[in-house]
Amino acid sequence: MSASSWVSTSVPYLTPQGNGRGDAWGAEAEAQGRRGTQRILHAGEVPAPAEVANLLGVPEGGPVVVRRRLILLDERPNELTDTFYPLTIAAGTALSRTAKIRGGAVTLLAELGHVGSLVREDVTATMPDEGERRTLETAPDEPVLRLTRLTLDREGRPIQVDRMVMPALRQRLRYQIEIG
Repeated sequence: MSASSWVSTSVPYLTPQGNGRGDAWGAEAEAQGRRGTQRILHAGEVPAPAEVANLLGVPEGGPVVVRRRLILLDERPNELTDTFYPLTIAAGTALSRTAKIRGGAVTLLAELGHVGSLVREDVTATMPDEGERRTLETAPDEPVLRLTRLTLDREGRPIQVDRMVMPALRQRLRYQIEIG
């Protein structure tokens, strides 16, 4: 990994932020002396891709809400993230609009009564498609990490699916598991 590598943990992105606080990404970057920002590329209803439909328990091609974001670290592309929500949760809320959400989407979900209780993440490494390569500014032969995160509430209902694409050579994912 190069000096510009980023070490990230998932827990801050699963926990609602306190009143008046910014989003978890900005806070995590700031804690490491960096600047974390994001651009919302699209928000609104889209047909559910097969994998997302399966995870959310909706028909393939059925309507879901997505927030597509380009995550930047020190103004450099660090991640492409699509976060999908069931219509029953997100329709008509700030999740379906392009404005930034104070405290982040997880905070808004909690305010709406949807709190994550169980999270499953799957990580794979592949080559990016041409659009991902251009957007993330990777070398032609540089792989990406693909992380898919499913968040379920206490009743086991899916409340969101995140699909992230990150330059593999600039990332290290850290998982810390407390047992007992």
